[in-house]
Amino acid sequence: MTTTTATESRAIVRRLQRAINSHDLDAIVACFAPNYRNETPAHPARSFTGQGQVRRNWEHILAAVPDLTAGLVRSKGDDGAIWAEWDWSGTRADSTPLRMRGVTILGIEADTITWARFYMEPVDEDDVDVDAAVHAQVGLR
Repeated sequence: MTTTTATESRAIVRRLQRAINSHDLDAIVACFAPNYRNETPAHPARSFTGQGQVRRNWEHILAAVPDLTAGLVRSKGDDGAIWAEWDWSGTRADSTPLRMRGVTILGIEADTITWARFYMEPVDEDDVDVDAAVHAQVGLR
């Protein structure tokens, strides 16, 4: 196993961002290892393994959001792993806006992403303030 440096990890994240923004499906898939593992801790049933599922996911995303852009807000890496804060936006095929924000923590080895912990969520544009949100989460009236 070769250790990937922080600089190499940042380069892979930038490569992924360029592939997403150019809507290059093959380039997106090439960023991921064949046995890539995706964990989605807030939605465990959405976790998956394999580059094939990466391709299926991105085929659907790029078809449904033809003007998708991936903003990279910030990233920080060390040897073999990097976290990236993303701001994705675009317009769905039905003309409704898409906005997702969150963090991915990526394991990097041999110039590919081998695993991720995925924390991307749709932006909630409602007008519920922090007090109401906390009360709703813990069951207070």
